[in-house]
Amino acid sequence: MVHQFKNNGYDIVLDVNSGAIHVVDDVTFDVIALFESHTEEEIVSALSDRYDPAEIAEAIGEVTALRDNEELFTEDVYEHHITDFKKRPTVVKALCLHIAHDCNLACKYCFAEEGEYHGRRALMDYETGRRALDFLIENSGNRKNLEVDFFGGEPLMNFDVVRRLVAYGREQEKKRDKHFRFTQTANGVLVDEAVMEFANREMDNVVLSIDGRREVHDRMRPFRKGQGSYDLIVPKFLKLADSRGQERYYVRGTFTHYNTDFSADVLHLADLGFRQISVEPVVAQPTDDYAITEEDLPVLFDEYDRLAANMVKREREGNAFHFFHFMIDLEGGPCVYKRLSGCGSGTEYLAVTPWGDLYPCHQFVGNEDFLMGNVWDGVVKESLRDEFKCCNVYAKEKCRDCFARFYCSGGCAANSYNFHGSITDAYDIGCELQRKRVECAIMIKAAEAELSGIAGAEIVEEEGNNDEEK
Repeated sequence: MVHQFKNNGYDIVLDVNSGAIHVVDDVTFDVIALFESHTEEEIVSALSDRYDPAEIAEAIGEVTALRDNEELFTEDVYEHHITDFKKRPTVVKALCLHIAHDCNLACKYCFAEEGEYHGRRALMDYETGRRALDFLIENSGNRKNLEVDFFGGEPLMNFDVVRRLVAYGREQEKKRDKHFRFTQTANGVLVDEAVMEFANREMDNVVLSIDGRREVHDRMRPFRKGQGSYDLIVPKFLKLADSRGQERYYVRGTFTHYNTDFSADVLHLADLGFRQISVEPVVAQPTDDYAITEEDLPVLFDEYDRLAANMVKREREGNAFHFFHFMIDLEGGPCVYKRLSGCGSGTEYLAVTPWGDLYPCHQFVGNEDFLMGNVWDGVVKESLRDEFKCCNVYAKEKCRDCFARFYCSGGCAANSYNFHGSITDAYDIGCELQRKRVECAIMIKAAEAELSGIAGAEIVEEEGNNDEEK
């Protein structure tokens, strides 16, 4: 399977199954489009009104060599092994600890209903959190590195328990030969010097919620009485980002139907001084006035192209920043299993409520159909776990012919369920945006290759290592 596209002046060809990426000239681009379904004579005849026949013949020879070297038109070698993939033992490696089902903001698009998650406001107590860490250790097999995300609601509303749980985790590292990678999400309201000092000492990553320009942010992320939060949080976030050397964090925003010009919000955050940025499309039902619609897609595609071009320009000017959805690793990247199954929700990754219930991920919390067990008894609904275990790109019809399937790994199971009632479907608007982001990310890599003096060369994506034992 081959995907061809043009973006910001580059002709790009992706061989989906091998991961090889080729930046080519116009004649080679057009030859590839005809290569599988036409003879050499037919290709020359079809293109001779645009190119010199000798150029066409040379391009045909180059494409033939790429095919013979298994860098174009390669077969899918993964699908045949999917049965073995389903038989893998279940190892839990990450927990999303809902340390606080409460929040001090009233974000309009919040899927957690201001922290309540379709239930009640509550803070996780220390004993429940400690048992959750023990559950993770006990179910992690021989995996050494474990991940725990302190989530909400607003986690800092329960900061003392966060600190105590991190201390407990550090004690267990030495006793159990494990290593915890702790992360924390914050809306900024309660960030102070003590929080910064603790985060810089203990947190491998911090996620700082901000949507972009003041008017955009304050519209969707106000306090409960309607006052905006932008002016309060920005100075704190800038100080925290600088205190971490502009690494091991990202500012995370959401764009909606009301700011389809979201590239301006990304650039605004970059101009403020942030270097790690994620601004993602809202996921909302069509009845929500801020929901992204199909009519918005052409505008959003242009915005992604505009953002990618701006990032290339800033890179060349020495003023680069990272944009989360344009970050792809063409030299290593995720292991094969991760490419096929994505985040591992319901199997490797679980969410824990303040009272210790287990759900496949934070977006399923509160839906009793997806209650899997609790941190004391473990996963008791094994049939549900096995359903998630079999959730992969080959279980989803919409993924089979999609060029982006090994980059998005089938997309979000929760979004699929919320829009189609099945975890093996796909959220269609999300898929459209994902495909565009992959194209832009590859274009940026092509520009980086050009800047490095290897323009016209192929960019080969190597298969990532299996990280199961790390």
